[in-house]
Amino acid sequence: MRITRLNSKQTETKAEAVDLRLLDPLIEKNKAKKGNLIPLLQGAQDLYGYIPREVFGKLSDECGISLSDMFGVATFYAQFRLQPVGKHIIKVCHGTACHVQNAKEISEAIEESLRIKDGETTEDRFYTLESVACLGCCSLAPVMMIGDQTYGKLTGNEAVKIIKNIKLSENN
Repeated sequence: MRITRLNSKQTETKAEAVDLRLLDPLIEKNKAKKGNLIPLLQGAQDLYGYIPREVFGKLSDECGISLSDMFGVATFYAQFRLQPVGKHIIKVCHGTACHVQNAKEISEAIEESLRIKDGETTEDRFYTLESVACLGCCSLAPVMMIGDQTYGKLTGNEAVKIIKNIKLSENN
């Protein structure tokens, strides 16, 4: 299952000011290294949470990497994000074991509760929902992962309750 990477609803969000000076140490460290493209993109994403459009221009200008090469790599690898994501990324496994155990029910319950679709982020940027091919926890199917925490043998209602409890605990 592949998520649509560029969502028209998300691209309508207001552009936020991006402090490109944050890239200077990263560029200095990697500029002269062979094979620096992926480390540069990973470092930029670590700084901003995603790779803002302006970053590509700065990296191209200062490192001599073509924009087409950067966009090609950034859009090929699923690890890279071109849009802002939520503070918490909810990954719902839709691999074979989870699919058979009704992972679709979990995704649908979360979508209804958060009022977002797969691949989208809530307006408050608290949650992003993603379907993934496998989380490697087949014995716990169906499974979702939020951050580093894995939740297994779920129902849709249980998944929604976990998500609500995370928000409640952080609002206290």
